[in-house]
Amino acid sequence: MKARANQRLSAQAMAFVLAGGRGSRLKELTDRRAKPAVPFGGKTRIIDFALSNALNSGIRKMAIATQYKAHSLIRHMQRGWNFFRAERNEYLDILPASQRMDEVNWYRGTADAVAQNIDIIDSYNIKYVVILAGDHIYKMDYELMLQQHVATGADVTIGCLTVPRMEAVAFGVMHVDPDMRITAFLEKPKDPPSIPGDPDNALASMGIYVFDWAFLRDLLKRDMVDNNSSHDFGNDLIPAIVKGGKAIAHKFADSCVTSGLEDEPYWRDVGTIDAFWQANIDLTDFVPKLDIYDNSWPIWTYSEIVPPAKFIHDEEGRRGMAISSLVSGECIVSGSQVRNSLLFTGVRTHSWSSLEYVVALPRVTVHRKAELTNCVIDSGVEIPEGLVVGRDGEEDAKWFRRTDSGIVLITQEMLDRRAAKLG
Repeated sequence: MKARANQRLSAQAMAFVLAGGRGSRLKELTDRRAKPAVPFGGKTRIIDFALSNALNSGIRKMAIATQYKAHSLIRHMQRGWNFFRAERNEYLDILPASQRMDEVNWYRGTADAVAQNIDIIDSYNIKYVVILAGDHIYKMDYELMLQQHVATGADVTIGCLTVPRMEAVAFGVMHVDPDMRITAFLEKPKDPPSIPGDPDNALASMGIYVFDWAFLRDLLKRDMVDNNSSHDFGNDLIPAIVKGGKAIAHKFADSCVTSGLEDEPYWRDVGTIDAFWQANIDLTDFVPKLDIYDNSWPIWTYSEIVPPAKFIHDEEGRRGMAISSLVSGECIVSGSQVRNSLLFTGVRTHSWSSLEYVVALPRVTVHRKAELTNCVIDSGVEIPEGLVVGRDGEEDAKWFRRTDSGIVLITQEMLDRRAAKLG
């Protein structure tokens, strides 16, 4: 692709979003949907953050590789991300695993998901590819990462988080020289290497990679015929480039987008029930760690046409109220108290019920006199009258999924089993 001298690098790039994973650590939340399709933050879905970052960065060509239980993800893309126009040279393609190469193989790994779509990427006529995971919460300007990639002449530029050194034992860690060139890639090391000049911190991979397309295309072609490869970026391609090419680390802090309210760069893998609950509850803080009210960097999504939230009844003990909470459209808080909670679209809470530190996904109904604390409630669940959750850990664990830290996940199937047992 021949670029004009004043053209932003993002205009010459495409975003390839890997959104095929189940996210099994989210347990029943991903029984019916892939992790990137899980609702987050009141009205968005997890994948909206990566896509919004790309769009806000100036990237207008995107592809989303799907595999596991992709229907709700594909439906969300069709409803919320259908504004790309081919006549403006904009594209958003959904690329389900569909045995495009032969009749045996679905996507065998993250690199194979890209390799199986080489012909489609070629048709975009792009110079750079930004490989993204579709399951993290953060705000980032990829244009700045592209600029570093070009300025350094890197074969690959890898997005990296700065984390306390001993917390990096859970990540893939980059060993870098003073010029940020990666000299070693260590998977979950017991003694992580520190950043030069910063002995207390280490660089952990975010799973964000920038390549020149011509370089990556050649690499993928070779990897496809390597029977010893697992066809994965983290396991195979990146270590090979670190060993025999030029891999450069890009600090997330250098391109993280903030509104000025955040204390530090915000990135979360919401891959466990605890992390998912905490990241949602974080949004209810007086000054949240992630500012989703920043209109200069909006999180785009499918916006349903729904009426405003409503709060009804004003009697002692039966007052519809929400304190330090996010309440989405079409919610009706009826004679109940909601504190430090996040209610997605269409939630109904009925008289004398109480919710504290609750994440209620779309169209949950909480019937009268229910008392819920420290919960994640899956979409469409009907909480029965008088149910108490969050007071007795042993009782909660008998019927629902309770984490070691005391967060309770409630699904309709769990409630139905409970009702059948109790008669």
